Amino acid sequence: MHPPLTIESVDVRAVMVPLKRTPVLKHISLPPRWPIILIDLHMEEGVVGRSYLQPYLPTGVRYVATVIHDLVERFKGKPANPVDLFQHMRRSLSPLGLEGVTLAAVSGLDMALWDAHAKAAQLPLARYLGGSVGAVKAYNSNGLWLIDPSEVARETEELIAEGQFTALKVRLGRDSLAQDVASIAAARRVGGASLQLMADFSQVFTMDEAIARCRALDGEGLYWMEEPIACDNLAGLAELRRRLATPIQVGENFWGPRALQIALELDATDFVMPDLMRIGGVTGWMRAAGIAAAKGVPVSTHLYPEFSAHLMRVTETAHWVEWCDWAEVILAEPFEVRNGEVQIPERPGSGIDWNEGAIAKYAHSF
Repeated sequence: MHPPLTIESVDVRAVMVPLKRTPVLKHISLPPRWPIILIDLHMEEGVVGRSYLQPYLPTGVRYVATVIHDLVERFKGKPANPVDLFQHMRRSLSPLGLEGVTLAAVSGLDMALWDAHAKAAQLPLARYLGGSVGAVKAYNSNGLWLIDPSEVARETEELIAEGQFTALKVRLGRDSLAQDVASIAAARRVGGASLQLMADFSQVFTMDEAIARCRALDGEGLYWMEEPIACDNLAGLAELRRRLATPIQVGENFWGPRALQIALELDATDFVMPDLMRIGGVTGWMRAAGIAAAKGVPVSTHLYPEFSAHLMRVTETAHWVEWCDWAEVILAEPFEVRNGEVQIPERPGSGIDWNEGAIAKYAHSF
């Protein structure tokens, strides 16, 4: 055990980092540079808990940062107990709602709190949570956006080589079925029949369109079909699940553990993939993982591979880590991927620290 920790102050910074491959989607406009919020939560005892958030939109940085500052001012001098503070922070923000900006801010602080406690105990986060340090299987999600099918083979080769991956995420939902089929075929020509392809439709279809396209792709051997329709159309997802042989995957847009529970109660999905910023940080993840375990539903991750890898080591129905290297440029020691597995380092806490040179280079004012 370690002495109790007490919240003192917080530093919130932001960067806009370049991506190796620009995301291309039909109905979502993502910035050419990726916004990241860096959180340094200082304890009176000298420990600093670190985490980061990815708010998608540059304008989102100042909204989330404001709430983070307000929360730390509100709980300054209080015991830094993550589970207690998760409850207290949410209650203090309940008049504004418990989703969106408010939960994102709570999640970022929750992650930093757990990082601080694991550091104070001189343990990797996975061990602090009662698990062990080891490798976690991952798929590469750094590319295969809605690019021309003629470019898919080259990019597939690059993505496999980035960490000896045997599983990749491919974005589908082009203007025609033929283009999607051609993209899948191109990836398989490079990766072979054993290459596992997780297909993400990014909520592009209406219900009728999804039935037609997904049933046409049902024989393509896809590992899962992710968000073919609007993520909150749980009845529609349940209907798709009944009509398709390929498993359905949703979860990155679950705001809090209860949203995951409702989806499972409605049989809306085969798999779930919570996002740490939206599910409630480490505390929210642990609650959501317990709900999924009770139903026997496999749990994968969305973004945040460093924290997520630790959490997968204590998740009963752990499935896949989504490997995205988008934050890697601002990390002092990025995690290694080898043989398609994320290697958790033997470092206290989550294992993340900042590359101050890169932060200065990509600094974003807000």
